[in-house]
Amino acid sequence: MTNENTTHGSTPSELAARTLGTVAPLTVSCLGLGCMGMSEFYGTGDEKEAVTTIHRAIELGVTFLDTADMYGPFTNEKLVGRAIAGRRDGIVLATKFGNERAEDGTRLGINGRPEYVRAAADASLRRLGVDHIDLYYQHRVDKTVPIEETVGAMAELVTAGKVRYLGLSEASPETIRRAHAVHPITALQTEYSLFTRDVEDEILPTLRELGIGLVPYSPLGRGILTGAIASPDDLDADDSRRSAYFPRFQGEALEVNLALVARVRDLATDKGVTPGQLALAWVLAQGEDIVPIPGTKRVRYLEENVGAAGLRLGAADLAALEAAVPRDAVAGARYGDMSTIDS
Repeated sequence: MTNENTTHGSTPSELAARTLGTVAPLTVSCLGLGCMGMSEFYGTGDEKEAVTTIHRAIELGVTFLDTADMYGPFTNEKLVGRAIAGRRDGIVLATKFGNERAEDGTRLGINGRPEYVRAAADASLRRLGVDHIDLYYQHRVDKTVPIEETVGAMAELVTAGKVRYLGLSEASPETIRRAHAVHPITALQTEYSLFTRDVEDEILPTLRELGIGLVPYSPLGRGILTGAIASPDDLDADDSRRSAYFPRFQGEALEVNLALVARVRDLATDKGVTPGQLALAWVLAQGEDIVPIPGTKRVRYLEENVGAAGLRLGAADLAALEAAVPRDAVAGARYGDMSTIDS
């Protein structure tokens, strides 16, 4: 792997900015912070450490924070709200609606009805303790409700000053086009990493045609690309990655995928960076209209991720990474149940 046109990962003094969207542009830090795991899914959380992590992110120049009402459920928005109290200026706050859950965590389905959109936004504003949401996503597309009706209700929130920019998550090209015709969509959030590249086929070209930014979640393959996971035993007992819902972490698929991670580790070692930094730098190198939101609940991993913003990859570096992890080499679907994905 060549060092040509390459600089080593380090914590930059100031994160560069990137702009999501061109029709309704929103400027954010080139890396965001996914807050989901601070409250649910990836093992037991520690609120004090989570708040410290958010504060450290802001100190490092991460201005783009991502949450959703269903994380917890509801507790993650409250946590983020407490963490940004008195620090709202300069923060670009993104949250999501649509994966409806009860207070006890029961999943009630996907809801894109206009009346629910309005109620969900008001509830998120209360939990976050803010007077507006900067970027409001439909978390999953409700296939029983025309997207025009859902986005129409979201547009009303913009007119009312409760929301500034609109986004979609896990939407198909056709849905994106229909939504964008109702009101400018600033960003699409979907999974994108060295381990998940199907977005490159139709979705990314559609976004670029329409002037919509891409916000990749799980840019580190749900942590596997950091090299920190060698077996299921490295995950907490209540970590959802142990379940069949995430096939890439199960049995033979995990063995195949860990062998791919070992190749990334070898390339990272040659550069004096971590595997996670190299994998994240690859995502950043895919375009200035892309802003990944790696999630973490610990300061040390946050600082490692921010260090990836100082890593520049040349053409030979990118080719070596893509040879190490061919698109069709990853074993297992990204979700065990893909029925909620709009396609």
